Amino acid sequence: MVATVFKTAMIVDDHPLFCDALSMTLKTVASIDAINTADHLEAALTQLEDVHPDVIILDLNLPDVNGLDGLIRLKSVAPETPVVVVSSMADNRMISSTLRVGAAGFVPKHSKRDVFRDAFEAIQKGAIFTPDSYVPTSDRDGPQNNAEEALARLGLLTKQQARILQLICAGKLNKQIAYDLSIAETTVKAHVTAIMRKLGVQSRTQAVLIAQEANFANFVANENSSMA
Repeated sequence: MVATVFKTAMIVDDHPLFCDALSMTLKTVASIDAINTADHLEAALTQLEDVHPDVIILDLNLPDVNGLDGLIRLKSVAPETPVVVVSSMADNRMISSTLRVGAAGFVPKHSKRDVFRDAFEAIQKGAIFTPDSYVPTSDRDGPQNNAEEALARLGLLTKQQARILQLICAGKLNKQIAYDLSIAETTVKAHVTAIMRKLGVQSRTQAVLIAQEANFANFVANENSSMA
C-alpha cells in the first residue's frame, strides 16, 4: 500500500502555546509544510470553506462545542479528511467513542514526540492509531452506553443532514428549514426521512432526543456514574 503524504494540516485547539509546540512537532516528525490553526470550531469550519488540509488535528475541549460534537461536525464537513484527536481526556471509553465517530487516530495530548511520529506514520498508511494504553473493544460488543450509541448514529449523517438536524433541534419546521437553507421543502422532507432512518427513529422528537443524548455533559455524567 502506498502511503499518503501529508503536506498541509489544520490544528484546532484554543491553547496558543500548544498549537505552536504541536506545529513544530508536526513539521519535524511528519514533514508537514503548511499548518493553519483555529482556536474554536466555528473558525475551523469557516477556514474549511477555503482551505483543504490533508489532515486535521482536533482537541475535544473547545469553547464552542460539547465534547465529540466538534468531531462529528468536522467529519460532516470534511468526510474524506483524516481527523486525529489530540486530547488530555484519554481514558479508554473516550478513545473508543472518538473511533466510533470516525477519528483516524487518538494521541494523548502530552505524548512524546516519538508517539506523534508513530501516529502520523500509521495514519498516512491508512491505519488507525491508538496509544499503547488503549484496550480495544470487540465490534460485537457494540456501543457501551446510550451516549456512544447516539454518537455512532450521528456520525452516519451527511453535512446537510447534520445541519438540518441542528435546525430541527432548534424547533424549526420543514418550511422554515427550507427557507433558511434555500432548498425546496420536498428536499427537506427527503432529508428528514433519511435522518430518521439513519438514527433508527420514527419521529422528529426521537431524533432530537438522540442528538441530546450525545451531549457531552451526559457523557461525562455516564462516566462518573460508572465509577461510583
